[in-house]
Amino acid sequence: MTDAALRLTSLAEELLSAPLPVRIRAWDGSEAGPPGAPVLAIRSRRALRRLLWKPGELGLARAWVAGEIDVDGDLYEALDLLAGLIWERDGDIKDAVHPVRDPKLRAAARGLLKLGGPFPPPPAPPEELRRRTGRLHTKRRDKEAISHHYDVGNDFYSLVLGPSMVYSCAYFLDPDSTLEDAQRDKLDLIARKLDLQPGQRLLDVGCGWGSMAIHAARTYGVHVTGVTLSTEQAAFARKRIAEEGLADRIEIRVQDYRDVRDGPYDAISSIGMAEHVGAVQYAEYAADLYALLKPGGRLLNHQIARRPIADEGAYHVDEFIDSYVFPDGELAPVGRTAGLLEEAGFEVRDLESIREHYALTLRHWVANLEKHRDAALRMVTPGRARVWRLYMAASALSFEHNKIGVNQILAVRPTDSGASGMPLRSRVWSGGSE
Repeated sequence: MTDAALRLTSLAEELLSAPLPVRIRAWDGSEAGPPGAPVLAIRSRRALRRLLWKPGELGLARAWVAGEIDVDGDLYEALDLLAGLIWERDGDIKDAVHPVRDPKLRAAARGLLKLGGPFPPPPAPPEELRRRTGRLHTKRRDKEAISHHYDVGNDFYSLVLGPSMVYSCAYFLDPDSTLEDAQRDKLDLIARKLDLQPGQRLLDVGCGWGSMAIHAARTYGVHVTGVTLSTEQAAFARKRIAEEGLADRIEIRVQDYRDVRDGPYDAISSIGMAEHVGAVQYAEYAADLYALLKPGGRLLNHQIARRPIADEGAYHVDEFIDSYVFPDGELAPVGRTAGLLEEAGFEVRDLESIREHYALTLRHWVANLEKHRDAALRMVTPGRARVWRLYMAASALSFEHNKIGVNQILAVRPTDSGASGMPLRSRVWSGGSE
């Protein structure tokens, strides 16, 4: 066969009932599609078998991770063009790629089957997390999920995140700020919102590689307890803390937040961790943090949110993210999160959306990975590097198009008399660097 690309383009357009906005390059070297458009390179017929066996996101993901599908040209542009063609507004795969109801679509699917070769499809790439067992969000299952995501290797994360080692949305005072400056400014913004004072106790839930703990202890003179479920993160954080000479002010524990019992704390930061908690567990998460905070203490909850949908009971976790990136991760609308915090007893005092900042952050991370691709491939498998490139680039577009957002919720545990301890003008964050 010498013209697979033309046949693929014709069959795909029949299935999707729309012209393909990208150019196709097939495994036989043939090309078809609009000149000058990003090129979707289908390097192996096995990709078609994956897509026909598992129509939708998981089939596409498996082909991408296995290197059977790639993009030549601007990845962001290609994803943007394909997203409008394949996905509905709520993120579901359009019915057009499920051809069972229409004879013409069934015929097109048979054509793709003939092109793809004999079934069954190849096995899933080794980077895919296999089927999980047990009840959702138990301590054991949460620890396994965290290990899958965070124990990829500290060297790999250093390459992607840069020297700050902060794996959450940065805060850009200027669009041209460096990533390091923006991450420092984010940590300082959180410290000021919490009104950290020398000698106070800060609990950093999901402390990562220790960056918030180090900033708070070094700049604000607080004593920090950081908890994480990742042994690799904890080892890295402890080494950094020792090198900074802050071991007398910071303790890093490999511990579930549900097992922290040494409150009360003056302040609690939870930065990019609550996405792992899950809907069934969130009320307990909020209640546990409330119990650990002293009256008048502040909580800063920094968390990704999704848009609400008409039928919240129909929400399901993204298959690619669940299988390859954040197992068991769940997103909730920001209103639901604020409501659960208030149901636990907190008073929500401030909510700041920093959605556009996360798009900028992710584009920096993608650039780091692309710049250091050869080094990355010495640290992780090619499939793992491909997972991260796709996940971060697609996430950047999701933030830019308001599919998802990220918010900092500042909440207070009021005193028995109802006092919050907040200034009358709460947006004038006191102290710290500017």
